[in-house]
This record gives sequence, structure tokens and C-alpha cells, in this order.
Amino acid sequence: MISSILLFGLGAPEIVVIVLVVLLLFGGRKIPELMRGLGQGIREFNKAKTDVKEQIKDGMKDEAEDDSKS
Repeated sequence: MISSILLFGLGAPEIVVIVLVVLLLFGGRKIPELMRGLGQGIREFNKAKTDVKEQIKDGMKDEAEDDSKS
């Protein structure tokens, strides 16, 4: 993760400034709530992505079965 951040030109000083700005804007009590919401959003996104992959695989399998019956 750190290497991907460095690719965008963000070093330690920039990350510290970003963290401080977030603390000032949201306060210490809101950050866990924001992170919890972010985590739930990521989980929902990954679940939807997995569901779509499964539907595509099932569709391809059904299509292959239909072709073999013909």
C-alpha cells in the first residue's frame, strides 16, 4: 500500500497533513463512524462484485450446456 501511495507523489509529510486536516474537519469522535461506514461500503461493493461474477459464470455455464444439447 505504501508503495502505491508513493507512486502518486505522496510522502510522509503530505500524509501527516492530510490526517491532521481530517482530524480538524471531523473531530476524533466522528472518524471511527466514518471508517465504519467506509468499511460497510467496501464490503457491499465486494459482495456485489462477487455476485456479478457468479451470475456471469452461471450464464456462461448455462449457455455452454444449451449449446451442447443442440
